[in-house]
Amino acid sequence: MTSGFRYLLSTFCKCLSDHWKRLGSAARVPTVRVSEADNVIPVIICASEERTGATMATINSVYSNTDANVFFYIVTLRDAVKLTRQYIMRTKLKGIKYKILEFNPMVLKGKVKPDSSRPDLLHPLNFVRFYLPLLDINHRRVIYLDDDVIVQGDIKDLFNIKLKPGHAAAFSTDCDLPSTHEMVRSIGMQTTYMGFLDYRKETIRDLGINPTDCSFNPGVFVADVSEWKKQKITKQLEKWMEENFRQNIYSSAMAGGVAAPPMLIVFHDKYTTLDPMWHVRHLGWSPDARYSESFLQEAHLLHWNGPFKPWNYPAVHLDLWEKWFIPDPSGRFSLVRPESKG
Repeated sequence: MTSGFRYLLSTFCKCLSDHWKRLGSAARVPTVRVSEADNVIPVIICASEERTGATMATINSVYSNTDANVFFYIVTLRDAVKLTRQYIMRTKLKGIKYKILEFNPMVLKGKVKPDSSRPDLLHPLNFVRFYLPLLDINHRRVIYLDDDVIVQGDIKDLFNIKLKPGHAAAFSTDCDLPSTHEMVRSIGMQTTYMGFLDYRKETIRDLGINPTDCSFNPGVFVADVSEWKKQKITKQLEKWMEENFRQNIYSSAMAGGVAAPPMLIVFHDKYTTLDPMWHVRHLGWSPDARYSESFLQEAHLLHWNGPFKPWNYPAVHLDLWEKWFIPDPSGRFSLVRPESKG
């Protein structure tokens, strides 16, 4: 039995013993209510127990680079609620406006198949982005950020993007930035649907999606929650998760893991394109392939997607991430650097 499967199984079993009032609900941890009328920029980000320090670095970068009224919805599992709150209250982040939401991973039962190639991609919080309407938020528009990003620009510029009529979200397409093409080629990254979906399966071929169409990365996006509900996006995403559970139409061994393919299918040709400088990515796909420093200084958002995370070693452009890192007051989260030897 793989460690990834054991983790997922133990999480499911623990949740089965809890008395949830409604399957799929997000438990209300504090009793804060924030609405559209408060003129805030709502940012949704997850905080897993083992990567809380990464989440705090992302929050710090957002908070430090804007004068906008940002409200953070920090989504976590039950075992990390206390840790997350203490991390905020005992550091410089105690001044942020936030709410901790507890995610119920039971919504994933029968939808996620154990896969040992990248167990981290099976973490329940990886799928929070599918369930935006189930979170205890009251906003028409939200920003979703992965925990391995650093925001260098003003988040209000991202929030104010104009979504095209009928679009529930805006993503950055994988073919959009010439400056990244050399990097993508050098590390063998996939930029088309062929790298994410198994076109040997009839179910995939029947979608009629050209395998050479440009993919997009769902680690950073702006969502219109009202449109998301109207189009029943969550139900559509669950349908493809269940389909994969039955016949393995994608896997974490492919380019984007198990969270990207359902979104690629559901949002194909139905999303607004973000300014590519608001999602400069692939920084975590190689321990030595680097962008030019001048290019990265101009980027509004950096994303270390891939296995080489900037809190671990080896990884690239560590300085650009570490400047926003806030040491964990509990000492549980620590950086891995050569001199620390693990």
